[in-house]
Amino acid sequence: MMEQEEAGRSAAAADKVFTFEDKNTEEKLVVSIPEVLDPQHGMHVWPSAVVLAQYLWTHRAELKGRTVLELGAGVGLPGVVAALCGAQVILSDSSDSPECLQNLRRSCRANGLHRVPVLGLTWGDVSPDLMALPELDVVLGSDVFYDPEDFEDVLVTFVCLLRKNPKAQFWSTYQVRSADWSLQVLLHRWDLSCVQVQLDEFGADKPELAGSGLPGSHSIQMMIISQEEGRG
Repeated sequence: MMEQEEAGRSAAAADKVFTFEDKNTEEKLVVSIPEVLDPQHGMHVWPSAVVLAQYLWTHRAELKGRTVLELGAGVGLPGVVAALCGAQVILSDSSDSPECLQNLRRSCRANGLHRVPVLGLTWGDVSPDLMALPELDVVLGSDVFYDPEDFEDVLVTFVCLLRKNPKAQFWSTYQVRSADWSLQVLLHRWDLSCVQVQLDEFGADKPELAGSGLPGSHSIQMMIISQEEGRG
């Protein structure tokens, strides 16, 4: 029976390898992410995650010793990269998605990260687990701005985290799906500012990024959200 279960897991999952390189220093980081053949959105790597992971790799010197939370981590590629670059990382996904949380733990094990906490955090829910988080320096989110119905919940979660560290930043990548979708009204409502980061500034404007077939022709953008100066 156990052999059948193991065979089923092997058939349902496959490791995807990403290689991040610095041609100037010849440094290299190889990350293995188990993807599950499942219709759930959070069980495989999306293009936005690869772009955000590339940003983390190119800014790895800034990550050492910093405390980082990834929201809606899915399979956790950005968070895993941040942890391998020396950050103190917490991974999270919806508390209603136990399969995603289990796969996050699998991603950690695949990369030798045995002390990275995995939490169930639902956007917009000011839960005890959310309020018990330590002071954070960086919040990560790839494609968390996927459904306009979730936009405010994601920002509310970030605003709650700002109470412990008003200088924290939200590093986020997203795929442009509609020209009609905008965060501007919500950013203003919650006293947040946003700076766009061009992909060519960190080498993410190329296909086959990190040795994968992603992001290819997808339209990915990156932004850094923070509390407006003078607030807090």
